[in-house]
Amino acid sequence: MNEILFFTFTIFCLSLVLLAFRYGKIYLFLLVSIFTILMNIFVLKQFSLFGLALTGGNILYGSLFLITDILSEHYGKKEAFRAVFIGFFTSAIFVVALQFLLAFVPNQEDFAQESLKTLFSISPRILFGSMLAYLVAQNIDVVLYSKIRKITAQKFLWLRNNLSTIISQFVDTLIFTLVGLTTISFIPFPGVIPVEIFWEVFWATYIIKVLVAIIDTPFIYLSRKIKKKD
Repeated sequence: MNEILFFTFTIFCLSLVLLAFRYGKIYLFLLVSIFTILMNIFVLKQFSLFGLALTGGNILYGSLFLITDILSEHYGKKEAFRAVFIGFFTSAIFVVALQFLLAFVPNQEDFAQESLKTLFSISPRILFGSMLAYLVAQNIDVVLYSKIRKITAQKFLWLRNNLSTIISQFVDTLIFTLVGLTTISFIPFPGVIPVEIFWEVFWATYIIKVLVAIIDTPFIYLSRKIKKKD
């Protein structure tokens, strides 16, 4: 059941990217903000997929890489970098605003405070690891995509789309798993997973991200056809 939902939701998110692209880059920037906010919520959900333990934010996160690749392909590296920073600041504002909300003292009629605290009282380690991984990996993706595009004289679209995403997702998963999750003595604040299962968590997450990257390849080819209709 989870596998069917995974592929259905992946196609849905990637189709939304194409729909946004059809209406112009401003809609892609808007979708970056929407996906970033949803990702910060969906990541709280845990489930198993193909026997691997995952969180719900991986599909949305993979879709963000398709957005920056489409922006690099059709509008240039500068617009892709703009999308990266829009996503970063959207995430930062969302997290900070939630902490203010949690800080308000609830009255007797309130019923949501404890549930909100359970969901959104974010560990400083997870927050820092997530933000650092996003910023580094997305910038690597944009730079690699542009360099591969230049080296191949704008040929082999599938190569730059997949290679840039697969490498940057490796960096992203490595940073987040190491900095945000793993219990390491020299990093402040406690982690949530022991060092012994670091690679298990890393590979489980990375494999799914690579799968999303492979699935999005036809969508970047479709973006060329949509562009011709503009």
